Amino acid sequence: MPDHGSFGGNPLAFLEAELASLEAAGQRRRRISGKEPPALVLCSNDYLGYAAGRLILPPKGSPVGATASRLIAGDHPEHRALEAAVASWLGYEDALVFSSGYAANVGLLSSLLRPGDTVISDALNHASIIDGIRLARVQATIVPHNDVEAIERALKQAPLAGRRWVVTEGYFSMDSDQPDLRSLRALCDRYEAALLVDDTHALGVFAEEGRGTCALQGIRPDALVGTFGKALGGQGAFVAGPTLLTEWLWNRARSFVFSTGLSPLLAAANLAAVHMARQDEEGRTRLAILASRLRQALRGQGYQLIEGSVGPIIPVLVGPEEGAIRLSEALLRHGVRVLPIRPPTVPPGTSRLRVTVHARLTEEELEHAVDAFQKAHGEAGSS
Repeated sequence: MPDHGSFGGNPLAFLEAELASLEAAGQRRRRISGKEPPALVLCSNDYLGYAAGRLILPPKGSPVGATASRLIAGDHPEHRALEAAVASWLGYEDALVFSSGYAANVGLLSSLLRPGDTVISDALNHASIIDGIRLARVQATIVPHNDVEAIERALKQAPLAGRRWVVTEGYFSMDSDQPDLRSLRALCDRYEAALLVDDTHALGVFAEEGRGTCALQGIRPDALVGTFGKALGGQGAFVAGPTLLTEWLWNRARSFVFSTGLSPLLAAANLAAVHMARQDEEGRTRLAILASRLRQALRGQGYQLIEGSVGPIIPVLVGPEEGAIRLSEALLRHGVRVLPIRPPTVPPGTSRLRVTVHARLTEEELEHAVDAFQKAHGEAGSS
């Protein structure tokens, strides 16, 4: 009989010690109980309020399941209708729908990048971007957050052999700030580099028709990643770009090729959300007003907000993990749910509450939120 050593016959027994290590470090996450008291949720990405309001119903007749990868038997008219609508919305030749934003970034980057390429990535880029670069087996140059000069230095030092890529987000979800995309576009053009932008949290929120940060700054990246699961209130994601790119992804993006296609029912619902978001200037205007009012109120109460924070995401910087947990618990006691964001999601010493506003907050709910933060401030001893 084989010697199982400390496994005691259970090959997963080691996870008990691993979970205990997370517990000791204060980093063990637990599921939220369904028995939690009702609370005003101010930590979702439903910026326009479409998901919570259940305003979008797909047309009857759309099948629930895609049944297979789209390359085999899972390609449906709902997928192509959605991709055409996204391309038209954002001004690209084409788009390709993925099952999630994670799958979109991983598929895009792992299929494009090659060893020997120069890949310049912002230090605060999302985990899906980091993992896509790792899967490509490329050594990336990580530059300080939103540091245009550091990106230019990296481009200047790039070897002549290999391609050059600059990868960033359009609206960073943890710091709620935006890069200087005009300068990045100019640098990429000067040094013959491609600009890849994940504009997930900006679409539906910024610019005319909700076309995001790239449209707001008047630039076009070589590829744009977006999702339907944030302001559009649905599920799934896409890469928009030239048809040449989407054809390549259809053939070589492993997270697309080897995954069951997005539910056609969801694709139809996402299509309705795209049409709604394009026309929802009233929702965007109200969202901006509500975010400004809550941001101003929190500053007036003495909370430390991250400098340069804009839009519906309001990061309340606490610092120590314990302080962020205490503040979150105090808010919940007063009927507001905002979960603490802690390492490894953010760097040590920068734990925070990521407060998010949605356009369908009522005046009473906003007042309740302001009052809850005021009461929680003293109880949690935060600064």
